[in-house]
Amino acid sequence: LTLLLGLPLALGTGTRSCAPLIPVTFDSDTIPGLLGPWTYIVGASKYPPHLEELKAVKFAAFSFSPSSHEDELDVNEVMRLNDTCVVSNTSKILIFWNNSTLAHVEDKVYSMAELIRSDKDLLILRHLNTDYPSLSLSARTPTVNEEYLEDFKAHLRCLGFSEEEIFVTS
Repeated sequence: LTLLLGLPLALGTGTRSCAPLIPVTFDSDTIPGLLGPWTYIVGASKYPPHLEELKAVKFAAFSFSPSSHEDELDVNEVMRLNDTCVVSNTSKILIFWNNSTLAHVEDKVYSMAELIRSDKDLLILRHLNTDYPSLSLSARTPTVNEEYLEDFKAHLRCLGFSEEEIFVTS
């Protein structure tokens, strides 16, 4: 993944102006850089069904691995939703090279997202739904620097998310 030099500026301290999040344009390094384990850290959404799901997620880890199809990744997920452990190895990520988007497919339900430029050990996704903005942060490790987390949450607030719409996993 390409390192984002502008994200620290967008997430910097002091008075905030909402700098646009810059999507990654996929190249030959993009998808290999996504392979392997990730831990979901924080998400925010204004889409009512996603908001309900975010409230329930206490922990989530997932891993991307190559699929038998060139434009597809296999996804293994482990989540704790309230007091229930959910394990899934049946979902896929479809890769759309023409517009640099990803689609998570599970039970014939598609969730589209743009990958936002960031550090190679962070996965920032802008979930695409024209009427309801959603943004999430995952990392290669189960925790991120507290300052970075606070800056990310401040950026979410700058984008119009309230504290009630921002959910950090335990």
